[in-house]
Formats: sequence, C-alpha cells, structure tokens
Amino acid sequence: MVSKLDDYLRFNEAALSLRSQRQQVLASNIANADTPNYKARDIDFASALQGALARTPAAGSLATTSPQHQQAVASGNVLADGTPLLYRQNAQGSADNNTVDMDVERNQFADNAVRYEAGITMINHQIRNLMAAIQGGQ
Repeated sequence: MVSKLDDYLRFNEAALSLRSQRQQVLASNIANADTPNYKARDIDFASALQGALARTPAAGSLATTSPQHQQAVASGNVLADGTPLLYRQNAQGSADNNTVDMDVERNQFADNAVRYEAGITMINHQIRNLMAAIQGGQ
C-alpha cells in the first residue's frame, strides 16, 4: 500500500527536488555575474528527470545510521543526486570571459520558480484527492 502511494507521488517529488536544485544553480550564476572567468551552469531538466525516475528511490541518498553522518554534497560537475551540471552556451563574449547573461539567467530563474510553484500545486491536488478517497468522498 505504501509503495503505491510512493509511486503516486514520486513524479512530482522528483520534479520538485530537481527544480529546487536547478534554482540553486541559477542563483549561483546570478551571484557570480561579475566574477571574472565564471562559466554559467545549468542542468538538462528533462534528461535529469528521466534519470531520477529511472533510479530506485533510495539511489540518490546515502544510508545514515548516525546523526553525525554527513549528507552527500555536490561536486564540481554533478549535483548530490548524480545529475550532471552542464555549461551554458555563451551567447555573447565578454572582456572578463564571464558567460553569465543576466537576462537569460533572470528568465530561467523566473521560469523555474513558476514551474516549482505549479509542482507544489499539483502535489496539493494529489494529496486532496487521496484525502477525499480515504474519507469516502465526503
């Protein structure tokens, strides 16, 4: 029974997790807009979501048996769950070799935020439907 509930909510959980991670990457790009030689990063959301759904649910997290265990952190080229970070294509050159285009970054940041909110709304509807089913439709 619990596995069916997990499967029911799994897509939106994976999508929200990736949206959250992508938001952090985009925020990092914006924060480093004036850093010389900084290369803007992003993830391929569609392929990352397919990869997250193909993995077993526990594949992205480490077993922690003590509160002193550290959680996995992102390295330079991958996020903590194994999603690869890609370099954004440079649309226009700059004198300091920085590839952050603030218009693109703001647009991607806002788009990702709206999609995150839509994901939250979808999960809320799923939970309401489950509660209605449990309560007998009343």
